[in-house]
Amino acid sequence: MSNPVIVFLGPTLPVSAARKVLNADFRPPVAQGDVLRAVQDNPTAIIIIDGYFGNVPAVWHKEILFAMARGIPVLGAASMGALRAAELHTFGMEGHGAVFQAFADGRLEDDDEVAVTHGPAELGYPSLSEAMVNIRRTLSDAHAAGILSVEGRRRLEEIAKDLCYRDRNYGRVLREAEEEGEVDPFELSAFRDWLTIGRADQKREDAVSLLTHVRDTLDSGTLSVRPIYAFEHTAMWERVARPASAMPV
Repeated sequence: MSNPVIVFLGPTLPVSAARKVLNADFRPPVAQGDVLRAVQDNPTAIIIIDGYFGNVPAVWHKEILFAMARGIPVLGAASMGALRAAELHTFGMEGHGAVFQAFADGRLEDDDEVAVTHGPAELGYPSLSEAMVNIRRTLSDAHAAGILSVEGRRRLEEIAKDLCYRDRNYGRVLREAEEEGEVDPFELSAFRDWLTIGRADQKREDAVSLLTHVRDTLDSGTLSVRPIYAFEHTAMWERVARPASAMPV
């Protein structure tokens, strides 16, 4: 029996929902050194969906390159996984979904597009704010449904983007739009009502899509990585990586 796939997952998708798609070793959001330690388990693949940043050092690009150089496919989507996949797909990391594609082709550039605040692990990392990529998708859908005008969509998007990711949610966006008065009040009211049925979750969709893709690819036996680089064991890598791992690096 092959070793399991390791999935770093947090607020984007509950583990209980993820297990229905893919049988895997689910771990908390990835942080610096976690991919390096995962390599010790020689997994069939590593999937990055959520990851820490800010007060917790983010996953290194170098440890992802190290994993792929060991022949372990690394795939990403939705959140931190989409960011790292967009940065490393030319080296063999596989990205998946709309969020990854938007970063890969340059339509999105800012890390705060996927950032959210969330509750503790004991509660399943519940999201306490809304990701900008989800708001963009929801506003786009509302425009397509005839709920928002071009100008209304544009102004709500601008208000959301101007907020710190910690404060970003639909209630705050609508309050600020009402106070400034640039969006038609009837349009705002219609959008507020529509949100109960139209609110999109692009990050979750991308995460489920990636897990489904990996499950199907495992079934077909075609999941692999062929790195096109020679991993450089630099002095900096040796000094930084060795404390994070007992394995030879």
